[in-house]
Amino acid sequence: MPTMRAAVITRPGDASVLEIREVPQPQPGPGDVMVRVHASALNRADTLQRMGRYPPPPGAPTDIGGIEYAGEVVQLGDGVTAWRVGDRVFGLADGGTHAEYVRVPAVHVAHFPGPLSFTDAAAIPEAFITAHDALVTQGGMASGDHVLITAVGSGVGTAGAQLARAIGAHGFGTTRSADKLERARALGVEAGLVVGADVAAVTEAVLAWTNGAGVQVAMDLLGGPYATAALRALAARGRLILVGLLAGAEVPFPLDVLLRKRLTMRGTMLRIRSVDEKAAATAAFVRDVVPLIARGDVCPVIDRVVPFAEIADAHRAMEAGEPFGKIVLTW
Repeated sequence: MPTMRAAVITRPGDASVLEIREVPQPQPGPGDVMVRVHASALNRADTLQRMGRYPPPPGAPTDIGGIEYAGEVVQLGDGVTAWRVGDRVFGLADGGTHAEYVRVPAVHVAHFPGPLSFTDAAAIPEAFITAHDALVTQGGMASGDHVLITAVGSGVGTAGAQLARAIGAHGFGTTRSADKLERARALGVEAGLVVGADVAAVTEAVLAWTNGAGVQVAMDLLGGPYATAALRALAARGRLILVGLLAGAEVPFPLDVLLRKRLTMRGTMLRIRSVDEKAAATAAFVRDVVPLIARGDVCPVIDRVVPFAEIADAHRAMEAGEPFGKIVLTW
């Protein structure tokens, strides 16, 4: 059986449990393609999986992280006609992209624009598919809307800021770093707040920015008290899309605000969706976002490029909150 190199989670624990090992190469089943991974990126899901706190969906490797990739098609499963060997592609996977090869459903694969390198392309799928799905597909973000994005210096946050600008919406971002907020302004964030101990200040800042009206859409990547602050910052009939829980899973919930303003709050997670649901999110990304990438209206934001041999250091940097944008891993 052919083998490949992979960043293996040898046991649950800190970053030191990651090792580059030779493992069996996956084989494409019916409807799948095999992709030679030239670059991938690191996400919070990977650090949580490493710690044993975020198991992958059934069928995905439990000991190899990674949920996005850029590479080339090297093998087709039975019934696949939309792709050819040698196609340059990127996309999301249930797991296992921190390896030299990954097997993915053909309907989850997308061409990336020709000028992009594999490194640049690897920084795009998770950030932009998540942000587009949350803000546009579920949040209904439209031109002229005011939008709140928490953790705006993250990969998804920087993608959301750019999509808001491209659509003609007005973005407000939060971060814990003045430097990250300044860099987010270059991506289209019109106003923002460096958050200290008092997260409730987010509501006050957003309402001041909107002259008391509030925002039409909020994408919250943190949860905890940020979700409460975002709900209170929404305009009448506003929509809060909850993407992450890094700041906590339980907080006081302002039901009176929810009723009075007729608000909508939705939780979202791409990784657990069905094959068809992920295919729909990928198709919407190809339709709406890939043309923006091709024109240069939005672009990947890369904090650093790290060889897979140094993946443990990349995990430590992410857990320390260092990156602005994405950490890309290359073979």
